[in-house]
Amino acid sequence: MLAYLGRRAFYALPIMLGVALFCFLLVHLAPGDPLVSVLPPDASVELQRQLMSIYGFDRSLPEQFVRWLWRALQGDLGTSIASGRPVSSEVSKAVGNTLMLAVFATAIGFLLGSLFGFVAGYFRDSWVDRAASALSVLGVSVPHYWLGMVLVIIFSAQLNWLPATGAGPGGSESWAWNWEHMRHLVLPAITMSVIPMGIIARTVRALVAEMLAQEFVVGLRAKGLTDLGVFLHVVKNCAPTALAVMGLQLGYLLGGSILIETVFSWPGTGFLLNSAIFQRDLPLLQGTILVLAMFFVLLNLLVDALQSALDPRMARG
Repeated sequence: MLAYLGRRAFYALPIMLGVALFCFLLVHLAPGDPLVSVLPPDASVELQRQLMSIYGFDRSLPEQFVRWLWRALQGDLGTSIASGRPVSSEVSKAVGNTLMLAVFATAIGFLLGSLFGFVAGYFRDSWVDRAASALSVLGVSVPHYWLGMVLVIIFSAQLNWLPATGAGPGGSESWAWNWEHMRHLVLPAITMSVIPMGIIARTVRALVAEMLAQEFVVGLRAKGLTDLGVFLHVVKNCAPTALAVMGLQLGYLLGGSILIETVFSWPGTGFLLNSAIFQRDLPLLQGTILVLAMFFVLLNLLVDALQSALDPRMARG
């Protein structure tokens, strides 16, 4: 198992390097001069040269990349143009908020999706199967930003049960484990959980239906095993694939929450990316994308470790 995980970690290194190269090239792929957002309209030639020297744009691209990558490995992602604060501090605060929201949303989606998928697969071709499958298709099809606005209208504007925006009372960006802050998490977490719920439900339903048709299930029933025992065997065999899907969905939620966080003004990486794009804050955009991509790669490694622990055949293969 350790050799398998070592190979997976070795394969992840070139992916990380490619992601870092792409994030570095964002500055040079963006249209226009990267210093436009920093320079005043009437900037002198001397000021332009000074800023080019400060940001390292007077060096060759390979040298710029090596210097930028070395600073990034040390935790220095540059300085935000809009706020003047270090990008690492801005991103670390936003990543914590997004990670908390994504974990809660994934947990809701995984629990409900697994429940609907197991029930639909176990009672396939029945009205229960059709109802659970319809819910999963609806979850995948409904635009989550539209669902978020509908939930805000119902539960915030009309019923006044839950707050609509922010991560805490008064629009606070700091987090505390109390009911006042948890109330702000409910609507965005439910909205974000709909898509992973539908995907996991459809995946688990297909796995369970296929597993119940296997010969080992017939053998278990012939040995006199109860329905609960058969169900537990099916769950164990479906768990590695379900975990892989859950890990991918968590990774997607970490990087694809920009619309939901904008709707709910949740101070996470999606909201930060939206601000960086509109303000053309390229260092902040670089740092946020780099951290999210690294999270996604590390999350895949963690899922591989969990899968190999649950199914040793993967490590042997």
